[in-house]
Amino acid sequence: MANTPSPVTSTTRPLWQRLLLRRLKFLVVVVLVLGVGAGLVYLFTPSLLLKADAARLAMSAHVQKKTMIAGDTTWSYYEGGDGPTIVLLHGFAANKEVWLETAKGLTDHFHVVIPDLAGWGESSRNDNGDYGIPAQATRLEAFVAAVGAQRFMLVGHSMGGAIAGVYAEQHPERVASLMLVSSAGLSFKENDFVRDVKAGRDPFLLHDRADLDALLSRIYLTPPSIPGRLKDALVERNEKDHAFIEHTFAELTQPAQAYALDPVIGKLAMPVLGLWCREDKIIDESALDTLRNGLKSSPSIGATVLNGCNHMPMLEKPDETARIITSFALAH
Repeated sequence: MANTPSPVTSTTRPLWQRLLLRRLKFLVVVVLVLGVGAGLVYLFTPSLLLKADAARLAMSAHVQKKTMIAGDTTWSYYEGGDGPTIVLLHGFAANKEVWLETAKGLTDHFHVVIPDLAGWGESSRNDNGDYGIPAQATRLEAFVAAVGAQRFMLVGHSMGGAIAGVYAEQHPERVASLMLVSSAGLSFKENDFVRDVKAGRDPFLLHDRADLDALLSRIYLTPPSIPGRLKDALVERNEKDHAFIEHTFAELTQPAQAYALDPVIGKLAMPVLGLWCREDKIIDESALDTLRNGLKSSPSIGATVLNGCNHMPMLEKPDETARIITSFALAH
């Protein structure tokens, strides 16, 4: 009777095979645990995923998150890179993270500073404090002095643009050049957004996913695809700030604030560049005409209009935005 081969057991396998199988089993267990853990985080604490994604983007942009007390505010900000300094300011109901995709194209050549403006994001807020354009420009001076920025390029988006313009007029010794991105504070042709504001509607107050989808459609040409529970986390974050958003929005829509740059731009003595998206549904492209016509003292006036984006060029066109910032910074 022929001998039959004995089955291979764990004790008869070569040592390298046993070690490999153990490692594979361990990796499978790790993957399963991480998968279950990520699923639980997604279901029950999706805000942690938002923080993790921000940390991933910051690492990719080569910036570190820092905290500092300056003036009446505890500032949260990103900082990284070497070279001439560029300070990036975010817009209304936003935070410093909106600049991270663009910052990836800047930190190889520039020292980049991206704060959460006082009252927004992770920076502190004072009850009953004034967070209008002039007050924020005053706070910005305390911040840049504390961070050690002596002379820098200042870039502001939307509300941040209005703050940047007012600050630049007050502190020309610090601002080497100014870039206004879809900036508030300028007169422009009335659009649906303005008509909604005049009718008493605040599109930045979110109550559910539908409100978030409507806002994304208003500020993006192609809204990003966001998983449902992350939408819930964004809505929850917004709801916690409802009183602040409502109060500040009402303040910023008053004529003196809404057109804060109109009387200022004629005094700006540094190079100025306006960057808009052609399809901007919040601040109409016609604001660029106000900017160009009003810049009486600037030695260099530039205007760039991008196609394929709406009110968020730094997110819809981050590479192009970084290249435009780089070219303007190197030229001035």
